[in-house]
Amino acid sequence: MNTKMLLAALAAGVTGFLLGWVIFGMALMGYYEANTIHYEGLMKAEGEMNLLLVLLANLVFGILLAWAASRMGITTLQGGLVAGAVIGCLVYLSIDLMFMAMMNWYANHTIVIVDVLANTVWAAGMGAVAGFVLGTGKKSA
Repeated sequence: MNTKMLLAALAAGVTGFLLGWVIFGMALMGYYEANTIHYEGLMKAEGEMNLLLVLLANLVFGILLAWAASRMGITTLQGGLVAGAVIGCLVYLSIDLMFMAMMNWYANHTIVIVDVLANTVWAAGMGAVAGFVLGTGKKSA
């Protein structure tokens, strides 16, 4: 890991934190509440959530995306966006299918599609930032 990759990871993680707040905390919060089965004590109240851990989780995913983009030689916003979208889609499709197979959490199958699409957009934004940061300071050919 080099400094540029770590900066890309940091930028992607912060982007994920902010973008996640917009997508999941504002735009889709009502949809998720209406389409998941609620169990006493499963979800923390808004004031009890640990935002530092949310940020840390986003930083970890940012490291994954920045590392992958760096290994793939991605140095553009567009390249990072595509890589982030593909990685995000596959990761969250896997997670949601596993949840659907083993848990009674989703009220319907449509929420899986929405969740995968929302997380794909979220990861694409993070990947775009990672690709952009990895390409900064690059000499033109």
